[in-house]
Amino acid sequence: MATEPNLYTPKKILITGAAGFIASHVTNRLIRNYPDYKIVALDKLDYCSSLKNLCPCYSSPNFKFVMADILSADLINYLLVSEDIDTIMHFAAQTHVDNSFGNSFEFTNNNIYGTHVLLEACKVTQRIKRFIHVSTDEVYGETDLETDIGNAEASQLLPTNPYSATKAGAEMLVMAYHRSYGLPTITTRGNNVYGPNQFPEKLIPKIILLAMKGENLPIHGDGSNVRSFLYSEDVAEAFDVVLHRGVIGHVYNIGTKKERQVIDVAKDICKLFGLNSNESIRFVHDRPFNDKRYFLDDQKLKKLGWEERTPWKEGLRMTMEWYTKNPDWWGDISAALHPHPRNSMVVHSIDDACVLQSAIGSQKKGISDMKILIYGRTGWIGGLLGKICEEREIIYEYGKGRLQDRESLLEDIRRVQPTHVFNAAGVTGKPNLDWCESHKVETIGTNVVGTLNLADVCREQGLLMMNFATECIFEYDEDHTEESGIGFKEEDMPNFTGSFYSKTKAMVEQLVKAYDIVCTLRIRMPISSDLNNPWNFITKITHYNKLVNIPNSMTVLDELLPISIEMAKRNCRGIWNFTNPGVISHNEILEMYRNYIDPEFKWENFDLEEQAKVIIAPRSNNELDATKLKNEFPDLLSIKDSIIKIIIIDVVLRAANCKGSLNPDRIENSIISGFHFELPMSEILCGQYLGILGWSLLRK
Repeated sequence: MATEPNLYTPKKILITGAAGFIASHVTNRLIRNYPDYKIVALDKLDYCSSLKNLCPCYSSPNFKFVMADILSADLINYLLVSEDIDTIMHFAAQTHVDNSFGNSFEFTNNNIYGTHVLLEACKVTQRIKRFIHVSTDEVYGETDLETDIGNAEASQLLPTNPYSATKAGAEMLVMAYHRSYGLPTITTRGNNVYGPNQFPEKLIPKIILLAMKGENLPIHGDGSNVRSFLYSEDVAEAFDVVLHRGVIGHVYNIGTKKERQVIDVAKDICKLFGLNSNESIRFVHDRPFNDKRYFLDDQKLKKLGWEERTPWKEGLRMTMEWYTKNPDWWGDISAALHPHPRNSMVVHSIDDACVLQSAIGSQKKGISDMKILIYGRTGWIGGLLGKICEEREIIYEYGKGRLQDRESLLEDIRRVQPTHVFNAAGVTGKPNLDWCESHKVETIGTNVVGTLNLADVCREQGLLMMNFATECIFEYDEDHTEESGIGFKEEDMPNFTGSFYSKTKAMVEQLVKAYDIVCTLRIRMPISSDLNNPWNFITKITHYNKLVNIPNSMTVLDELLPISIEMAKRNCRGIWNFTNPGVISHNEILEMYRNYIDPEFKWENFDLEEQAKVIIAPRSNNELDATKLKNEFPDLLSIKDSIIKIIIIDVVLRAANCKGSLNPDRIENSIISGFHFELPMSEILCGQYLGILGWSLLRK
């Protein structure tokens, strides 16, 4: 094909909604037929998509999966640039008409606003050479039953339901961006598609699965509505043709002139199962408005060289055989098999978690050349780093030497032959940093001498050292007041010397600047989803009888520790404020804890003067400016969003699953009432797979 005139040859394609039905067939085809193309598959894993749909791709070196929502503008912009995307095939959408009658705003948000986010990202980044927008035949509205003339691409758009109206609205945006900004767009409008992997809210898989169960087969109205059906592999080929031969600015119908009444489709399925259609089929009340017919003119696409290949009976037989071999592909789909499903919420089977792990593993080849030597094995952060390396299949070993013993460090390096060294060793005190006030020599030995010793060895060996430091070296002052929004920057000099621990950390930070092979990451009041860990700041403050209520910057380890590995890969150096953007007060955290984890929890506040009476060393309180880190990682969550999305929801879901009382709607409503979400709940529910894994999906 590469020698044909006027043939478009993409290099790096972003496919949205890639784990859905049609998009997965297209993705699998492109991976199979074009090994030179790089495919980035993006999907938020809503109820009607599955990672298993993409199983043929995971072993391919040119494939990458990203779990994300197209509504996240920063992430989309980042992906287009970081992955050097030149082509977008936009399949992501809410598509089930029944759902659109009961939840139309979600369709507007996903189908119109989501498309707008993509278009704006294309305009801003100015690197897209082809944008294929996937629409539907339903935008034309109802076709007269008597006509033999199908809707051509230039026909008026007359949608009749909320779903088709949002798809028509999205098309108008695509057209506007093409005309106003010269965006190279192509739009497709397709007939009904059937085949393997389709979620059973649609007619054919629903009827097949109900027939397999021996249950009645519900048909809307009297079943006289007429539809045209194309087999999934034929449609994947159509998109292949549009991608390579389509003309920018044009619309292409993907359709067939072969039509069938819905009742006849059900009867054909009954024949495959040897059922009496008169006994099996039952008629149920119709949709609020059910178009009688969609009829397309398919000549324009045929002129590009595409044609339907799969006969109806053969395609239906292959589809039936696939569902009989894979009855549990979607897990519990009982809600979807209802005659009039509404907002089907399906918790994917445990197999999806395994597939996700497989998908991650297949993408780790790009970082397999890393070999990390970690110091701080018995510490919290050092232990988590090891787990992250295991998840991402990065070779790592813990150092055996003592930081103060130079020769033992050199022996570790000779033994491990690392590409990077991570220093998570340090003295913070037991049970708290007051311990350091009476153990100054030990504190200096590890925090100052040991850190400088390791930095010098790494400099000598030419190794990048990722050094986990602290931000307990700053205190609010007249230039950085509480709630001013003005945070301390990386270049600011430490101003807090209230504790001996902080003095040693401030001292070593200034000294280690002399080593250009060190990347210092200032961690602040670390938080994780493991509420059993006594070092977790949430766990700490829930065990205090009283506490001061002051806003502070904080670090969500589940989100940020994986970033540290990416920073090592990017050869980041110098000092970084390693916190989530923004601040959160102690009371705000405890309110979340009470509202979502322990309704009986109570606490009291006291002021700094009262606190000073029960502690030995003063504690620092500050806001750090995380702009530098946010610029490097644009999709980094603010501290409040990160605690809610990664910590609170993770804990709530685990607890609810253990008790068998998971109620996603209740969780969603209660949390959204107090906080704004950038991502929808469907993605958060899939966050059972995110946590530490989240960044491994996005970063190679």
